[in-house]
Amino acid sequence: MMRYLAAALVVLAAPVSADPIGDGSALVQENCARCHGVTAEDHSPNPRAIPFRFLGRLYPIESLEEALAEGIMVSHEMPEFVLEHDEVLALIAYLDSIQVR
Repeated sequence: MMRYLAAALVVLAAPVSADPIGDGSALVQENCARCHGVTAEDHSPNPRAIPFRFLGRLYPIESLEEALAEGIMVSHEMPEFVLEHDEVLALIAYLDSIQVR
């Protein structure tokens, strides 16, 4: 029993990722780029989808953590999705890194 507990503590204590910004970039490229501009310079393929580099003008990026964890659902054609905690942290790190300030 102690062996399993020790293994669980090691897993819980391990860092989520050595490169959260890179993980967030991969996440948005895979799931969001077909509609949104997902870099610091590109434009959104869907003109109704905000480029992610401007999200910080509408919302404090760190305040999106709860919404991302609970599941984002908006009123337009965007599909609903739910992220795991490490994905939320990676996405927040990436979004913060590309904001136009």
